[in-house]
This record gives sequence, structure tokens and C-alpha cells, in this order.
Amino acid sequence: MDHDAMDLAEARYELVISVDARRSGEYDDVDKQRMRERIYRVLEAAFTHAKVARDAVHMEDRGDGVLLSVAGRIAVTRLLGLWMVEVHENLRDENRGLSVPLGLRVGMHVGPVRHDGRGISGRAVDLACRLADSPLARRLLDAERADLVLVTSQSLYEDVVSSGGKFIEPAHYSSARLELKEGEVTAWFHLPGRPAPEIPTAAPAAPDADRADDVDGVDDARDVDAADGVDDAPDVDDARRVDGEDRADAPRAHYTVHGDMSQHSDNVYQQPVHIGRITGDAGRRKG
Repeated sequence: MDHDAMDLAEARYELVISVDARRSGEYDDVDKQRMRERIYRVLEAAFTHAKVARDAVHMEDRGDGVLLSVAGRIAVTRLLGLWMVEVHENLRDENRGLSVPLGLRVGMHVGPVRHDGRGISGRAVDLACRLADSPLARRLLDAERADLVLVTSQSLYEDVVSSGGKFIEPAHYSSARLELKEGEVTAWFHLPGRPAPEIPTAAPAAPDADRADDVDGVDDARDVDAADGVDDAPDVDDARRVDGEDRADAPRAHYTVHGDMSQHSDNVYQQPVHIGRITGDAGRRKG
């Protein structure tokens, strides 16, 4: 029997790692080449320091990132622990002195992987790539001004991360539900060297193109963004008062304003007044 042919047809359970660069579309041709060189230096040095043999690692170039799978004979804890520490430290070294630091999003999942002459495939590969490319991963990397964000699948967290280990701290991970093309999944987010990240209460549901600004329009920037915890809308106390007395059980009014707004409460006017903007003919003085 041709064992090589059998291996190509069979799926192997491996750790899949998807690595994407932040805002790669903003690099020009010269800087993009340098960015790619930095990514490979970071990853390859980490494999060396973590004592992961090169013949145990499959690596595919993705232009603005790298797709990897690691043979099952290598302990996953070594990749989640020591290897991730080395990746983070190497990345920090690369970023020293750079006006535009390189940011990486890393997705990880363990599952069946099929190899052929062109690379790897399978649902495990798809999921790892989706996790790294998720809008929440992009958002956390920017909001936290971090060098690196790691996103693991629910099964990887439960099977490996939750048990801890050398350089693996489960308490430094936060979970969130993601809406992917394949459906809704739970993912776990980690910023190496930091406490568990605070997950926004809401996040974009579908991945956008890699760009500097994920805001869809001007009005979105004016809206109250509950996901970021930003509250620019005024509190209106009138909704909490009855006959001049506060009602603790009454809800507070909450508004999002696109334009002018004035709020008036408990005022006494001595003559007729006009409140608001006068436009058109009504605002012109007649001779």
C-alpha cells in the first residue's frame, strides 16, 4: 500500500494556527515586504526557542499572514504557552522604534486536517482563520493598543487552556459569542502579558475588509456605542420626577441626538419665550 497516498486521503488531528497582520492594506509594496519578513522572523524564532522541530510544522504563506498546522506529536500546551510567549516577546522587539507597530491576530483550533500537494484544508482550518479574522479580534487589537491578540476555539479552551500549565493562565482569557459564516460560536480572547480583556457587550456581526476605519458612516460615530461603554447621551431627570419628587423606580430617559437638542426643567419664565431654532421666513424681520 502507498502510505503517502493514504496519508493524503486521511485527516490528522493537528493544531491549526492562523496569523494575520493588522491593517495590511495600508502598507505600500516596500513596507509590505518588510512586514512579511518581520512576521516570519517572529514566528520562526518562536519555534526555535520553544524547541518545536521544523519538520513538525506545516507553513503556508498568505500574503499578509501565515497559515500553520503543527503535528499532533507536539504538545498543544507548548504552543499555547511557551511558543505564544516567544511570539509576543519577539513581536515587541520587532516593534521597538517602528512608527507603525506590527500587530498580529492569531486564531487557534485543534481538529482534523487534510494535507495535499497544495496545502491544508478542513473545517478546523476554516475555523482558525475565521477566529483570527473576526471583527472582535480586530477591535480588541486596536482598542487595547496591543501588539497581539490570541483567539482560541471553545473546544481548545475547554480541553487545554482551562487546565492551565506553564505560561497558560485561564483567568487571563475572556469569552464571547461570534457570528461566523458557519454559524454562531463561542471563542476565547487573550492579550499576552495582560489581564483578561474586557469584551464589549456588542460587536460587529460580520467581518469587514481590512481597513483603518471600520465605521460604516458618519452617523454610526455619533450613535451611543453600548459596545464601547461610551455614553454621550444626556440623562433626563424629568422622567424620574412626579410632582417635583424623585422616583427611584422610574426609568431614566436616554436619547441619541443627531443635531440640536435643548433640555429644560423646572423653569419659570416672566414673559413669552421661544425655545429652539427659527428658520425660514418665520425667522425674518418684516419691515
